[in-house]
Amino acid sequence: MNPVLTVPFLTEPLYIDFLSTVEPHIDCLQFSLPGTRALDSRIRLESLDMHRQLTAGLSRLRGPKKYALLNSRFYPPSLLTEKDGLTQVIAALDGFADKGLLDGIVYSDQYLLQKLSDEAPDLAATLEAVPGVNCMLDSFDKIDARLSYISDTRFKLPGKILLDRSLNRDLDTLAHVVRLIRKRLPAMKIEVLANEGCLYRCPFKLSHDAYIALANVEGRDTTFQLNHDLGCIRLLGKEPHRILRSPFIRPENIELYLCHVDTVKLCGRTLGGDFLQQVIHAYLARKHEGNLLDLLDAAHWLSDHLYVDNSMISHDFADMLSLCDGKCERCGFCRELFQAITRPLPLTIRDNRAAVD
Repeated sequence: MNPVLTVPFLTEPLYIDFLSTVEPHIDCLQFSLPGTRALDSRIRLESLDMHRQLTAGLSRLRGPKKYALLNSRFYPPSLLTEKDGLTQVIAALDGFADKGLLDGIVYSDQYLLQKLSDEAPDLAATLEAVPGVNCMLDSFDKIDARLSYISDTRFKLPGKILLDRSLNRDLDTLAHVVRLIRKRLPAMKIEVLANEGCLYRCPFKLSHDAYIALANVEGRDTTFQLNHDLGCIRLLGKEPHRILRSPFIRPENIELYLCHVDTVKLCGRTLGGDFLQQVIHAYLARKHEGNLLDLLDAAHWLSDHLYVDNSMISHDFADMLSLCDGKCERCGFCRELFQAITRPLPLTIRDNRAAVD
């Protein structure tokens, strides 16, 4: 049995128990680095020392490879320019590496990668530098160039490349890129992201990542308000059928992609362990009979308002969407399908009496 999933690692005890039961299916674990600075591409306004819990939890799962997430779009310049700016980061990485709990880092900022290489060359030489999904590697030329720039540092080349999510909706181009990778980089494993649920070629993505990074620098998050007033939440609120063009991969279509790639990445760590358990269950079973929105990360907010019956979507859904020419005004496929498989959910008011008592 070949492990096929890359999943987030959280320190929630029940989630770790669950991961231990499905460990043979897990290829990689990715975790946020504990410390005083937020270094990943998700909002973290709290500053908690979880080093002990993280070490204990990762130690229970010896099989999967393990990667620290240092994949924010940017960092405060002081982190990269001050003499001791990366001291705590390097100490944390070194500690996990010494315990055999770190195989590499996932990064987006080449400045950070170069600085880590300069400040801790011996440590860097033991770790893979893995480009994050927001590097948007959708062609072999981009992949080849990125690997060349990694080679300019002391870091090891990655053992796996995560392709841009847009290729999930273009199977011909996906197959072409994969063929080039197999031919020119035969030892390289290839991965796709399954359940992000972002807009297709989202026009807000780069700015959204930057605002997340800014929130982690300033300690104040405005990204939900921006998306609600100006971005994807506003757009999907008006035209929710657009979610079907999002480059997610349904659990039922995973085998179609595994004909091309080696592993599938699942996301949603900010939604917690219960959400991740449900997602991992569905993708391992290759089946989900509930609300499709319950599996998506970025579009999960819609699951409180709409029920998209995943069981009513045909098996050739991925093939159909791969033929999309983007001319939505003259097609109507997504709108008609969405109307057929979706129903609104009743408004619910959360019962907070227990909290008051």
